[in-house]
Amino acid sequence: MIIGVPKEIKIQEFRVGLTPAGVQGITAAGHSVYVQTAAGEGSGLSDVQYIAAGAKVLATAAEVYAIADMIVKVKEPLAAEFPLIKKNQILFTYFHFAASRELTEAMIASGAVCIAYETVELADHSLPLLTPMSEVAGRMAIQVGAFYLGKPQGGKGKLLGGVPGVKPANVLVLGGGVVGTQAAKMAAGLGANVTIMDTNLARLRYLDEVMPANVATQFSTSYAIQEALPTVDLVVGAVLLHGAKAPHLIKRDDLKKMTPGTVLVDVAVDQGGCIETCKPTTHENPIYEIDGIVHYCVANMPGAVPMTSTLALTQATLPYVHLIANLGWTEACIQNEALNKGLTIYDGKLFHAGVAATFNL
Repeated sequence: MIIGVPKEIKIQEFRVGLTPAGVQGITAAGHSVYVQTAAGEGSGLSDVQYIAAGAKVLATAAEVYAIADMIVKVKEPLAAEFPLIKKNQILFTYFHFAASRELTEAMIASGAVCIAYETVELADHSLPLLTPMSEVAGRMAIQVGAFYLGKPQGGKGKLLGGVPGVKPANVLVLGGGVVGTQAAKMAAGLGANVTIMDTNLARLRYLDEVMPANVATQFSTSYAIQEALPTVDLVVGAVLLHGAKAPHLIKRDDLKKMTPGTVLVDVAVDQGGCIETCKPTTHENPIYEIDGIVHYCVANMPGAVPMTSTLALTQATLPYVHLIANLGWTEACIQNEALNKGLTIYDGKLFHAGVAATFNL
């Protein structure tokens, strides 16, 4: 199989779909890899390294799409890439279809085979290709949240962990999955008072056992969230519904209950966001204010730390790339149920109930 790795074109996206180590393993198995020039530079990976690993380097994305049977990316194709996609070409990447009707309809029209990283799901309901980036995003949420709590950035001017004799900040984490767990750990490590909310009691019991003493668990209800908002300093939105749009747990009117300078970091913005006033932003312009509340809603947070993110992602995706390359997408999806759940669009049809419900398709 011929595998293509184009350079990501989303603003401030520095990750890449395959590392030279991954290329070496794929070419050793008898497949060909074509990488767009400079695709890995943002992650500290040079064309020379790719060539040494067995890849061929092409000058443009158009050349990569034209020759490849399978495209391995990081982020969803953007409008400029839509015309490059061929019928029956395999696209293996993050899609987050529920956040974009335009993307969903474009991929249906393309006739491509779209396998979404974020919905590849193991028997225990874990998401092996979303987990590494969720770990990165959860930890980053606290880093950026702590920074934007600074007065020069529009925040309250609070140090997340306080100091002896001065109370630490209050952090509310909505969702006890991978993102929420990592965020709570980081915030707790910095000394904040942390509350993590979820609707899964079994998960809350687990978190109650493993989290340090400055993390409290609470069953998530609208009432509980409203009660917490007046005293919270940083909110991390970490709610994920597999492949579907995230629910709005904080509404526009709720901003009035928070004190000015409170920071909202909505990691769920990739799936539509769990805070109603959140809209996707970029690393270039990451924040905006509504009613004095700072919103950080960057849709590709892990893209800011590509040296970590690319390695974490590709070591998770590579076994599936091998499976598709060796067996073809049809047989790979038949043999691997987790991969089959990632198969979202093919033959001009949509095969994901959550996305269909989101757009009434």
